[in-house]
Amino acid sequence: MTRRTDTPPAWDERTQLTTFLDYARDTARAKCEDVTAEDARKAPLPGSPLMTMCGLINHLRWVEYYWMQVVFLGEEHVGPLTEATDDDPDPEMRIAVDIPLPRLLAEYEEQSDRYRRLVSDLDLNATAKRPISGGRHVDLRWVILHLIEETSRHNGHLDIVRELVDGRTGV
Repeated sequence: MTRRTDTPPAWDERTQLTTFLDYARDTARAKCEDVTAEDARKAPLPGSPLMTMCGLINHLRWVEYYWMQVVFLGEEHVGPLTEATDDDPDPEMRIAVDIPLPRLLAEYEEQSDRYRRLVSDLDLNATAKRPISGGRHVDLRWVILHLIEETSRHNGHLDIVRELVDGRTGV
């Protein structure tokens, strides 16, 4: 069972931000507990054929990768997001149905651990190596806040998908 808390062990800004990001990540994992392999691949929303539990977890993984490694650290952009096109805007969600949910969750957790260590060593005012739209360079604080927002928004999607595939609510 995933243990979550939104109460930080200290009240400095970094601890509050990282606690909320971890809470959102843990919530995503909790929403996937005990789901069957079949249900994890179901796309119950007719207008969103890629919105599966597997797809959402894989999306969260690759979104964190993009913001932390590509934008903030300035590393080379690799992985399924590089294959996005107008006809296939979310390849990370499409390919996820072929990957078992436990593997996706393990990869997401491993990556979260790596980013947790990275964030603990950097100044929140440190500037991203690559600009976002409009040529602006965000700071680490903004990246963390964006990931909290992104993960929390997709937790709502996980709520909906989980309820529709097996009736489970309230996680």
